Formats: sequence, C-alpha cells, structure tokens
Amino acid sequence: MRIVLILILLISTSLFSQGNSWRQLNDFLGGQRERAVAFTIGDFGYLGTGLDTAEQVRKDLWRYDPLLDSWTQMADLPGSARRDAIGFSAGGKGYIGLGVDNHVSILGSKMKDLWEFDPLLNTWLQKADYPGGGGNGAFFSTVFVADEKAYVCGGKIGPNLYVNQLWEYKPSADAWTERAPFPGGVRYIAVSFSLNGEGYVGMGANQDVYKKDFYKFNPGSNSWSTIAPFPAYERGSACAFALNGRGYVCLGTNGGLLDDLIEYNPVTNTWAIRASYGGSSRKNAVAFVIHDKAYVGTGKGYSGKRRGMQEYSHVDYTSIEEQDLNPLLVYPNPTFGTVHLNQAVSENSKIMVFDVRGNLVLTSDVIQEEINLINLPQGKYIVKLTSDNKVLGTASIIKN
Repeated sequence: MRIVLILILLISTSLFSQGNSWRQLNDFLGGQRERAVAFTIGDFGYLGTGLDTAEQVRKDLWRYDPLLDSWTQMADLPGSARRDAIGFSAGGKGYIGLGVDNHVSILGSKMKDLWEFDPLLNTWLQKADYPGGGGNGAFFSTVFVADEKAYVCGGKIGPNLYVNQLWEYKPSADAWTERAPFPGGVRYIAVSFSLNGEGYVGMGANQDVYKKDFYKFNPGSNSWSTIAPFPAYERGSACAFALNGRGYVCLGTNGGLLDDLIEYNPVTNTWAIRASYGGSSRKNAVAFVIHDKAYVGTGKGYSGKRRGMQEYSHVDYTSIEEQDLNPLLVYPNPTFGTVHLNQAVSENSKIMVFDVRGNLVLTSDVIQEEINLINLPQGKYIVKLTSDNKVLGTASIIKN
C-alpha cells in the first residue's frame, strides 16, 4: 500500500547570504544619459555616446574603475556624435560604431563608420566601415563577441525599414563577412550576449511588435538554433550581459518599464528569475562586466533620463542545480503538478523543494514517493531528499 506524502507549503523570504544582489554605486559622472554604449577592457568599464537631458547626441567616453568606484573622462570619439550605436571590445581594444546622429531619426544620418579605441594611448583609429544595411549604415543593432570576433545583428536602416542581417567583424584583419541571417525575421532594439564561443540573440521588436524569442548562433557551423523560451515579458530596449558562464537579460520596455533580471543557463537550457534591478525601472540602459561583477545603469525611467549605476553579484547555483552526486530520479519531468520519486523512502525522510533563487518553498516529512507541485508557479525547482540531516539525493524539476 502506497504511503501518502503530504507536502506543507512554506514560503521562505531568505535568499543566499552571498550574491544575487545589487549594490548602488556612484552615479555616472557624464550625467543623465540613455541610448549609450558600454564595453570592458581589462580591469575597467567604458561608457560613451548616447543622448543627454537636452536631447543632444554625445561623443564622449568615460572609464569606470571598480576599485575606486570612480569615473574618468577619456578622449572623445573622433567621428560624429551618435545614439543607439554598437560598442564592444576585442583583443584589448574597444570599438564604437554605427548609430544615428540626431535624437529624431528622420532628421539624422545613419552611421556606418567603426572606430577602435586604444586604452593605453587613449587614442582612436578609424576602421573599415560596416557594409550591412545596403552599405548606408544602421542603428538599433545589437552586437556580441565570440573568439575575438564581433557579430552585428539586425537594426534599423530607414523609416519602417529593418534588417535581419548578421555581419562578422574580424579586428585582426579589419574585415567584415556576412553570415547566416537572424532566423527570427527583421529585428531591432534586441539584446545579445555570448557564452562558450557562441552568441545568443533575441527579444527586441519586429517593427512595432515586441518579441521574446531567443536564438543561439554557432560561428563554426554558421548556423542558428532556438533555445528555451524566455519566461518573462517580451521586451525591447533591454540590456544583456554574460557573467560566470550564464547569460542575463535586464530591464527594458514592453510599453511600460521593467526592472527584472532573468538568467540563462546554457548547460541546462533553462531560464531563472533573479533579483530585480537595484535601481528604478528603465529602458535604454547599458551593461558591462568586470571580472565577477556586472555593472548596469544610465537609461530612461518614468521620471526621465538616469545616471545611477548598480553592481550585480551573482550566486553560483551549480552546487544545487547541476551536481551529479546522488542524483534523485523523478518522473514525469517536466510536470504539470505531480512528480513521483523512483526511489524508496524511509519514515524519517524529508523532502525540501527550492526555487532557483535558493528559497525553500516546500518541505515535508516523506510518507509516499510522490510530490505535489500543483500550487507552485511555473519554473525550475531543486528537490532534495534528506534523512537525519544527510542529503540522499537531488533532482531538478521543471514545472509547466
């Protein structure tokens, strides 16, 4: 006769004591700013261009020192001032290019130039023009870097004209090569990040429709594939970054302004909700990563353009998400509610269920090899079977 397992729902507000948290930093010294670009070189972050509170496009560049929490102005970009450009780093150099030179798109000129910044000399050097978009420039594109090559995807090239092109830039040869187009159709105000030599691009808008699809690009095979569906709101004008083997999407707009942070795990091909942004909701912000911290700020909130910066510290969830020691077999997985344990249990066994933020959401004494998750929201959970304070097994469960 099967024993009945009763799970008592417990809501725990405690998080891991380390990480998955935001810390307010000194404001960006260049003032309130949106639609800027950012990148990292070595121990420093760089932020430049964009749109100020007077609706003037900018061409300045600032360096951020995380040890001193301070900003230093660097040499201005020699090309035109611009907004909605691309910024990236590769081979110890920084790059800024593309964009539009007026706060009103139809009154401005699209940019196709690309400039290389040398942080040691504090100088700029013009590189080969971006050939995409019919050779006339683009703005609202997104860029990721894999194996010291940059990949520029999508963008806007004119009134109601958008592209799904992907162009590879190789700094060592100062050369552009067209690659397989983005499979989600024309796209602008999208986000991207790179993990393990592959690029991830998604979200943004297909003309006036916000999207939430995400795709992975393999440079070796020049091919795209879909990844797990994004679990939160569709959006555009968000920011993204890669940190310690995970990808993150933060902030943005879907009509209103957002403040959430969503993490992607390429090992398990799953998304998880992390700590909401430490500042106010906003769009058109920037993000850069220095070592094991991410830095997100500027942008436009409900009260106007912002200059605030926040530092994000992550949690290494590997110990509870991906450990192979004593795996616990469960089925069905994914599940719509009830999960069965393919393992005998004793009278003093306990079950603990954690969400992906480390919160204990369910616990019980075990009296049947069955778990009822019907009252939990959709998402990923970690199940631990314990006895006498020893872990007998763990398993990851997807609740649909």
